[in-house]
Amino acid sequence: MESLNRREFLTAAAVLPPLMQSRAGGLFVSIHQASTSRSDFKMSVEGIAKAGVRAVEVDLARCRQFTQQPGESPATARRLLSDLGLRPVSTSNHLGLPDAPASGLAASLDGLKWKLELIQAIGADRIVCPSTSTGAKTEDDYKRGAEQLRTGGELAKPYNVTLMLEFARTSTLAGSLPSALKIVRETNHPNVRVMLDTFHFWGGISKFEDLELLRDGELAHLHFEDVPADPPREQQGQPHRAWPGEGIAPLRRIIEVLKRKQYSGPASMELFQAADPRIQSMDPYQIAMKAKATIEPLIG
Repeated sequence: MESLNRREFLTAAAVLPPLMQSRAGGLFVSIHQASTSRSDFKMSVEGIAKAGVRAVEVDLARCRQFTQQPGESPATARRLLSDLGLRPVSTSNHLGLPDAPASGLAASLDGLKWKLELIQAIGADRIVCPSTSTGAKTEDDYKRGAEQLRTGGELAKPYNVTLMLEFARTSTLAGSLPSALKIVRETNHPNVRVMLDTFHFWGGISKFEDLELLRDGELAHLHFEDVPADPPREQQGQPHRAWPGEGIAPLRRIIEVLKRKQYSGPASMELFQAADPRIQSMDPYQIAMKAKATIEPLIG
């Protein structure tokens, strides 16, 4: 996709409704930059904005690369997003904070610190923290996970950033919504909350009824993709994520429950372009346009 100039984007943004208007219905479309990983930070956000999407989940590693280029900085990254009419509704990610062995906690927190600084600088306020555990776990592991998230929450508090625990279908610590809720509630910290990814939710061991465990307003963020019928779920990995509405997950029913549970925020599509041959040739504008076309009927 050709890089559009500043005036073209400002003109386009002027005729599009502001994000707060799009939030009137509760949920709105967002694009996770993993879905556009074959483009650099600038090309990615330009394509997303050109498609009329007003929210982006920032890939912190690519954003950092952009800020380190000559003449660029976190301030220019923030200004770019603002000029495009894009709100950074979330950032990704920080792996394994609840899972780290006690001996690795200091290194995990050290790696988190630069991310918090960048998140604050670009005007975002949350980061995804997936659980990456393998192997058998004990009750002590759950207690340590909560303690480590609490420590991370204290580190994030001065930056006004929320750490969001993402349960992953492959995790042996937080592989389901009930387990994630158990850890977050035990953490009991204002800067630590729970999020949900529909691929991990429906493709893993969670049950539809688990959504009823959510307290009103408890869900902080939503990744929104579908689960394919094939291959078998035991063989599925990140590249098998499907466009919303093109798989077997009951996404409309999930959205109905989340609305009733007072979730209001992004439905952020996270496909993995680098690993998915179906979308590797698509540019950010094409991906964002298809995301809008598939997500809006399901959340509206």
